[in-house]
Amino acid sequence: MVCPLIAFEPLETGPIDLDGYDWLLLTSATAATELRRRARGRPRRVAAIGRATAAAWGEVDLVARVSTQEGLVEALPRPAGRVLFAAAEGARRLLVDALDADFVALYRTRLLRPRDPPRGDLGVVASPSAARAFAALELGVPVVSIGPQTTAAARAVGIPVAAEAASPSVEAIVSAVGEAG
Repeated sequence: MVCPLIAFEPLETGPIDLDGYDWLLLTSATAATELRRRARGRPRRVAAIGRATAAAWGEVDLVARVSTQEGLVEALPRPAGRVLFAAAEGARRLLVDALDADFVALYRTRLLRPRDPPRGDLGVVASPSAARAFAALELGVPVVSIGPQTTAAARAVGIPVAAEAASPSVEAIVSAVGEAG
């Protein structure tokens, strides 16, 4: 059963000039899609947190081996130069702090509360926001998490995590569901 628990709302801040940036960092397909719509100019290089984010942007120069902000920090050459981190309002600030990056918020995440909550023995959450929204349903059901940040968010709001996907891919999530089952 598919039950959307979050929705994305673009933040209309006008065009975003990418000229002059040595690196553009993208940590979600939503950010990549929204920035593509509003971008002016081109950064020298683009880094993405994972394959899905890279595909949403198009041509990228670097995809983190580990799909986390920590993985991006580790993968980027030093000095990184002038860096722009484009993401959701309220995104973790690790990239900004570690790389002295500029930050632009492109969208906000809104938690949804379905009229008819899902039923089942196991949930799957694919973002920290989705984990928080799932917790608000008070179902008492364990989850499979897409990765370490989502696992941490789920545990922080009291959701038992039955398994964590080895990578943020459909195949890895299906495998983790099998492990949890």
